[in-house]
Amino acid sequence: MSKVKYRYNPETLSYDKIHKGYKYYFSRGSIYFMFVLLVGMLTYLIYPYLFQSPVEKRLERENHQLLAQYDIMNKKLDQLEMVLEDIELRDENIYRTIFQADSIPSSIRRAGFGGVNRYRHLEDMDNAELVINTAKRLDVVMKQLYVQSTSFDEVIDLAMRKEEMLRCTPAIMPISNTDLKRTASGWGYRLHPIYKVKKFHEGMDFSAPIGTDIYATADGVVTKITNEKTGYGKRIEVDHGFGYTTLYAHLDEFNVRRGQKVKRGDVIGYVGNTGGSTAPHLHYEVHVKGKKVNPQHYYFKEDLTAEQYDKMIQISSNSNQTFD
Repeated sequence: MSKVKYRYNPETLSYDKIHKGYKYYFSRGSIYFMFVLLVGMLTYLIYPYLFQSPVEKRLERENHQLLAQYDIMNKKLDQLEMVLEDIELRDENIYRTIFQADSIPSSIRRAGFGGVNRYRHLEDMDNAELVINTAKRLDVVMKQLYVQSTSFDEVIDLAMRKEEMLRCTPAIMPISNTDLKRTASGWGYRLHPIYKVKKFHEGMDFSAPIGTDIYATADGVVTKITNEKTGYGKRIEVDHGFGYTTLYAHLDEFNVRRGQKVKRGDVIGYVGNTGGSTAPHLHYEVHVKGKKVNPQHYYFKEDLTAEQYDKMIQISSNSNQTFD
């Protein structure tokens, strides 16, 4: 039972009973309602900053799990990159060397992705830097794997054609020279026979009588036959494939035609004294992928002993003058 309240009346010098009307109760109720509403709003606004909801706890737990998975993924990428680097080193230093294939530049193996930003859609994520870096590493590894796969396809093709490549590799001297007496002048700086100045001799000279047989030093196709009054004189060039080309200069006569296929040991022409030549001889060159190289490294089918080979190198090196 609620307490009865009185109010002192100074006019009657007595206490009058206070009667509470609906306005009183309405105002009191409004105050209570406003208070509860205020407390509710404050609780709604402050609670999320002080306490996590079950949904937020679940999302935070999932976020931690994703970060852990990204960390594991990056560690596995580290291991994958180490294995891939080892495979690439073997490919460059063993497989491609054995089959004399061109090296794959590092700029191609590790090339990035230029142009349009491929990761723009990831930039708004909370852990954008981590996600983008991981995506970039994955893309680079995938490209390296593709380049390596293509390289192995090429090496496998070369392995399947190894026997053909051996037949197409210059491997004999271009004239009969088992006694080495026809070795004249080799690779390196020599005295020019006409101008009497030091000039680099990019081949090897073999002195022999006019009409001596000249042999193709490997299987191939005759790509050039020329007849010049100076320079190489009558010349034959043979493309052997696999990057090899040989040149035979100062010939007296040809024994092949342009476009003809030849085998190692076929007679393709005869020693002469044409062009810028001062005596009957054959000037012989070996080109590998467009670059002239020392022919003395391509005489491994002559059945020469080590002593004979050393003697041939010594004879060609001692010569102070070329015939062309």
